[in-house]
Amino acid sequence: MQPVDIVATAQSRGVGQILATGLGRLAVSVFVPVVAFIVLWAGFIFLKDSGAPHIVIVIVAIVWGIGGVALLYVVANWITEKLPSAWQHRILPFVFVGPAIAILGFYLLIPAILTVWASFFNATGEEFVGLDNYVYSFTNPDMVIAIRNNVLWLVIGTTLSTGLGLAIAVLVDRSRFGRVAKTLIFLPMAISFVGASVIWRFVYSYQPEGQPQIGLLNAILGAFGIPPVSWLTGEPLNTILLIVILVWGQVGFAMVVFSAALRGVPDEILEAGRIDGATEVQIFRRILVPTIWPTIVTVATTIAILTLKVYDIVTAMTGGNFNTQVIATLMWKQAFTFFDAGRGSALAVILLVAVTPVMVYNLRQFRSRTV
Repeated sequence: MQPVDIVATAQSRGVGQILATGLGRLAVSVFVPVVAFIVLWAGFIFLKDSGAPHIVIVIVAIVWGIGGVALLYVVANWITEKLPSAWQHRILPFVFVGPAIAILGFYLLIPAILTVWASFFNATGEEFVGLDNYVYSFTNPDMVIAIRNNVLWLVIGTTLSTGLGLAIAVLVDRSRFGRVAKTLIFLPMAISFVGASVIWRFVYSYQPEGQPQIGLLNAILGAFGIPPVSWLTGEPLNTILLIVILVWGQVGFAMVVFSAALRGVPDEILEAGRIDGATEVQIFRRILVPTIWPTIVTVATTIAILTLKVYDIVTAMTGGNFNTQVIATLMWKQAFTFFDAGRGSALAVILLVAVTPVMVYNLRQFRSRTV
């Protein structure tokens, strides 16, 4: 081998080692979206200043955006394929995962860092106040009520959604009308929480005694001569009734996931248990539940995350009044009603800290199941 070839080989190996490192892969993965952003942004600025009709700008922008990104991927893939095969297998996945990293960084990581930073400043963000916003958050009486309500949402909402979903999945699979029942139970998943809240407002609606009751519950009470009840004003019953809306919407999700998991349990194990004299309850407790336990944990943690950051149901039903507020509604009020960016950011950080451990545990469970 000639000296020039030896030097070239050494240089290529050095570059390969750099690209093989995590830092090199991250740099390559970020390179694609950065270039795409610069090129597309320049194109959009040109279109904006061109004075062309709006319809032309929209059409060209769509073609420019989709076509530009596609072309950039094609070029990046072509360049990667020209590299040695060892480099291709290490770099190519990161070329295509680059946009996801850029989007997560731009829309999640950077705002999270800025929110943490803003939580140490006053309402206008001009004066550093240290931990005063966090002290206020944990000493404010409304925050104590919000934490209590979030705990109720976490415990009751997660337990009922997971438990009912599992019970329904077991029972419906044994029915002749299982498909119809699953469809009806799953339908609320197609409705947003705001839409579900509108529906349930008619269920909980209250009119003073002597007036026509349009609410389903009070209409039933009136049929038996019982005075109407203002369901959403008495605590903690009002919070529990709001949790029912979440359960109504999430039972279908839990049922579908559990039904799929139950179908993966071998019939031989169930038949062996029945031959040994086990009752159906014992089969459920000692065979089905342990077998699908990872799925139960995944569903429970997913719903738990949803209950910790619940906002839309409370806002649509009560607006956080009558002591039904949760951390998310307090965060919104501080930031966008009282215009206190510092306290609103502090509440957002508290909510993030509360959700993160559950998310990490959920991801670990998912990873352990896929490895």
